[in-house]
Amino acid sequence: MNMARKDSRSIRIFDTTLRDGEQTPGVSLTVEEKLEIARQLDRLGVDVIEAGSPMSSEGEKKAVREIAKSGLRAEVCGLARTTRNDIEAAIDCGVSTVHTFVPTSDVQMKYAVGLTREQVLSATIDSIEYVKSHGLICEFSPMDATRSDMEFLKEVCRAAEKAGADRINIPDTVGIMTPYSMRKLVEELGASINVPISIHCHDDFGMAVANSLAAVEAGATQVHATINGLGERAGNAALEEVVMSLHMIYNLKTGVNTRLLYGTSRLISTLTGIPVQPNKAIVGENAFAHESGIHTRGVTVSSATFEPIEPELVGRRRKLVAGKLAGTRGVKAELEEMGMQVTEEQLKEIVGRVKDLGDKGKTVTDADLIALASAVTGEVAKEKIVDLSDFAVVTGIRVLPTASVKLVLDGKEYTAAETGVGPVDAAIKAIQRLTHSLVNVRLREYRLEAITGGSNAVAEVIIKVEDEDGNVVSARAVREDIVMASVEAMINGINRCLIKKRKLGK
Repeated sequence: MNMARKDSRSIRIFDTTLRDGEQTPGVSLTVEEKLEIARQLDRLGVDVIEAGSPMSSEGEKKAVREIAKSGLRAEVCGLARTTRNDIEAAIDCGVSTVHTFVPTSDVQMKYAVGLTREQVLSATIDSIEYVKSHGLICEFSPMDATRSDMEFLKEVCRAAEKAGADRINIPDTVGIMTPYSMRKLVEELGASINVPISIHCHDDFGMAVANSLAAVEAGATQVHATINGLGERAGNAALEEVVMSLHMIYNLKTGVNTRLLYGTSRLISTLTGIPVQPNKAIVGENAFAHESGIHTRGVTVSSATFEPIEPELVGRRRKLVAGKLAGTRGVKAELEEMGMQVTEEQLKEIVGRVKDLGDKGKTVTDADLIALASAVTGEVAKEKIVDLSDFAVVTGIRVLPTASVKLVLDGKEYTAAETGVGPVDAAIKAIQRLTHSLVNVRLREYRLEAITGGSNAVAEVIIKVEDEDGNVVSARAVREDIVMASVEAMINGINRCLIKKRKLGK
């Protein structure tokens, strides 16, 4: 929308990952984990961190208190209902901001809290005045605002403004708005009050981000969001999507360092145990992956052909996938990155073989591509930097799984032993210990597939490893012995990292 593109406002980002995000079914964070996330959000550059609901438990109160005293630049906010006990619990934590709320829709006033309209008005005024009397910032939310009677909603918001609320947040508590209806609502409220308007959208119909942006178009100056769109039911507006839309589509400013978005997403996914879907916008693994021939051809010539965002802007790297839809240009670019030069005829043959593997349902990894290219060009396979000489594993009911690994590193033999949660984990740890001086890699993804049936099934292990420079490579091994396949895949991945590293002169 052109009017939005010319807007000079800076939009504040209110992060509620630690409060609404933790209400995601199955998520429960420790105090230490919440503190780690808060520090990362502060580095990310959000304006407000809603640290939690201090009134809910002693553990939650401790977490909010620890975050509040950790010296963050962002406002640290505690959630409270419009009761003295809740507000005092937040104040006791040392927060700079109290976010207080009360339902204003008829259905929630009657069935959720059992209050009349007069009681809601009184509670609104009393709670805001109490927060302000303690010299704190007060954000007020008329909960379920989008299902509230408009005239009563305006009356409550005007009362909140008069009582001293610093911001009024409009929650679409059950996610029933459309961008058009949200824009109209915020415009109408904006004409009734002068205090800054914030927006808090849920994603029940998949429109939380669109509705948040519509609110900004109508004049809202703050957006509530969560990393990866976490939250109750279908979740909240995804912070990474909101921020990148504001920056790239609306040309509006936020304080967020977008290059930290992907790393923050990964941290949240790891600590909450909630995976990010591969096709998730901005932070999904496939968000900057290209397999179709015309796509890979386009992005290798000019990234603007099929990418609205440079992957580096959000802390990502472009990924060209070799599969049945692979194009000549994309495969050539991947080979060149590996330091391999091929003729046009050789390239044509390599692409044909890649497509053939893809048609058979095979994942064509970097290691496969090197092997294919080497076979086609008639090159002698490069001498391995790391090679497996021998290994043994011990495991059992009363035995701590242990692996002893003997590797040849640049022509010299080394041995190490490690323990783990199982024989595969122990063996991989031993390999990492020995190769650490050459390249520091972490196992980013491990997938085991049984190719044939029965207890003697041939196992295919596919892994992804990441080096200290953020380069991600994949490797695969096929064996009847799962541990052996895992060890071979790990060594292949490490060799791949080392080849790329040495070609770059590092």
